Amino acid sequence: MKLSVLDQSPISKGDTAATSFRKSVELARHTENLGYTRYWLAEHHNTKGLAGTSPEVLISHIAAKTNHIKVGSGGVLLPQYSPFKVAENFKVLETLYPNRIDLGVGRSPGGNHATRLALTDGMNKSLNEFPRQLEDLSGFINGNLPSGHDFHKVKATPETITNPDLWVLGLSERGAKTAAKNSTSFTFGHFINPANGEKAIDTYYRHFQASSSQKKPYVNVCIFVVCAESRNEAERLALSQDLWLLNVEMGKDTRVPSIDEVKAKTFTQRELEKVQNNRKRCVIGTPFEVKQKLEELSEVYQTDEFMIITNIYDFQAKLRSYSLLAEAVEL
Repeated sequence: MKLSVLDQSPISKGDTAATSFRKSVELARHTENLGYTRYWLAEHHNTKGLAGTSPEVLISHIAAKTNHIKVGSGGVLLPQYSPFKVAENFKVLETLYPNRIDLGVGRSPGGNHATRLALTDGMNKSLNEFPRQLEDLSGFINGNLPSGHDFHKVKATPETITNPDLWVLGLSERGAKTAAKNSTSFTFGHFINPANGEKAIDTYYRHFQASSSQKKPYVNVCIFVVCAESRNEAERLALSQDLWLLNVEMGKDTRVPSIDEVKAKTFTQRELEKVQNNRKRCVIGTPFEVKQKLEELSEVYQTDEFMIITNIYDFQAKLRSYSLLAEAVEL
């Protein structure tokens, strides 16, 4: 089994964005030493609890602070941007860090309507343009836009010996088909909504079209994990993630709360039901229990790579969670 990391650059209460970025560097170095395959930075906007607004900048920083782990975006919110400019950004990164860059893109709007308009400089861009934008992005990256394309003569530079690997992040069969048609790898966001995972991944494998840029289909799955020496300790640590997820869903404070704050809170019945439902997005337990569950999901999802996201308050416990999981699967 391969393990990778998705880092949303979460800010714990009492910390700053600068602290969050320093922790990202430490986590990247830690997981590289443990044998994790890749380290991806997310993109979020207009929220005080997630510091990663610019994955391209963070990729360069993390890659400079590590030695060999692949570093990428999970993912650039393509509908808000120019495929040409995204291609240029990642060609620069590929030039700086050859064979280490992943370019993951998603269809998400990036926030509410006002936030999205701010990202697009006031232009009302349709999310339905994503498939076309992905085709253009692939064409700019690989230098093979068709001759009839409006930008056929426009080349994304700098020229690179190798190209960043393209990934599509998705939750549905539609996203899976888009990835398959464009010969990209596919990441399924179990950590957002596991409901359609099996169908989406099966659709991706059935519709994958090989190309000169990618000859075989490839899938990984992103999932929340909290791992500790005992089940009780894992459950205790996960309390901060439980409340954080609940707050994110309800549009409240998106900073990661402490366990003491969770224990002091009185939950409504509806909130408790939401917390329980969110546990479907997570694997929480001992190293043996987490490994066993990931092995089961590996069969369901037809993949041997999981991207692990652990948004808990205690950073040392977070590092330990990644260590215990790496030991359990024998990275």
